[in-house]
Amino acid sequence: YLVYDVNPGEGFNLRRDVFMRVANLVKLLNEDEPWVLVLPPWGRLYHWKSQDLNQIKVKWSTFFDLASLREHIPVIEFEDYLTVMGEEVVEEIYYLQRYKEGWTNGKWEEKMDIRECIDRVPYQKDDDGKWRGWFFGYENVYAKKFACLSVQSEAGNMKSFLMKNTTSRSVMLERAEQVIHGQYSEFSSMFWIARRSMVFAKHLRDIGDEFRKEYLDSTDENDKTILSKWPEMKKNHGDAKGGPYLSVHLRRKDYLYAHKEQVPSLKYAAKQIKELLKKNKLKKVFIASDCDENDFETLKGFFKKAEIYRYKPTQEIREKYKDGGVAIIDQWIAAHARHFVGTYVSTFSFRIQEEREILGFDPETTFNRLCSESEEECEQPSKWKIVY
Repeated sequence: YLVYDVNPGEGFNLRRDVFMRVANLVKLLNEDEPWVLVLPPWGRLYHWKSQDLNQIKVKWSTFFDLASLREHIPVIEFEDYLTVMGEEVVEEIYYLQRYKEGWTNGKWEEKMDIRECIDRVPYQKDDDGKWRGWFFGYENVYAKKFACLSVQSEAGNMKSFLMKNTTSRSVMLERAEQVIHGQYSEFSSMFWIARRSMVFAKHLRDIGDEFRKEYLDSTDENDKTILSKWPEMKKNHGDAKGGPYLSVHLRRKDYLYAHKEQVPSLKYAAKQIKELLKKNKLKKVFIASDCDENDFETLKGFFKKAEIYRYKPTQEIREKYKDGGVAIIDQWIAAHARHFVGTYVSTFSFRIQEEREILGFDPETTFNRLCSESEEECEQPSKWKIVY
């Protein structure tokens, strides 16, 4: 069993990217011996701001179709893993870290070595010799062995280390974002196989589909976005038409200071949206945004004729599917639009673009972003096209 975790500061959509790296590692491991990927429960994410919700120990099945994931690799929920083990234990933890001395001669080279821990680690050995720390909110879980592992590596190259250096039944890679896609990047079919397997849970898709139908005149039949089983679903660019609306991912909050040079004012965002509506002969706009209600009403105020929508979940849906589920519903609706425009280097926008590639949209309708007033040249996103 391979367990993994990610830096606590990383958000929902970066974590989805790390899943793909680790999933493809497990795929490679299974070429030689049987491994199962243990899905780390969701919780305590920076962007999940709803204080009234219990958002720890959230299962992957809340957000994703596990049967779809299993078409790619064997996976199991952490809770079920503990039942199988018969004990609340992870046998070995490798805490992935950088090399203290940095790159040798300033050059990247593949290497990994067990080293002294560079930074303070979130695990401590108790009086019984058990390693204790944060295990997704499961307070009694412990590890038998702990070591820091300095890595400069593609995820797939962790295979040789795991096969040669451990005979334990379960191993955990902590800070798994330290390994990179490498040869299994967006340019490879293996990246896209892992990405295509990440089908959203049907209950979330159904909510998004109902919203599309009720407010945006959008159905899969009319939009040519019918979803079939992912291993057999291979779309050509332009197969998908999309619903008769423009979708916009408008990132605010932390981006207002983290990327202030690339974030437009609400007025300038509205100006660009109006131009896109005119260009695409559309009258409806779906906004996926972390902005508050005041900002949303301000944005709407710049429009006299266009219909501006955002998804507002009921309390029941919030409690059942958490902030992560609401974000997925937003992404699902945004992914089905006739034309999409996102936010500068946002992983939320990246995941929507990937979804549109899977559905078969023309890249010209997908890889776009809003510009700010201060940008003399507004560089548009790279076109990471699907590879089968």
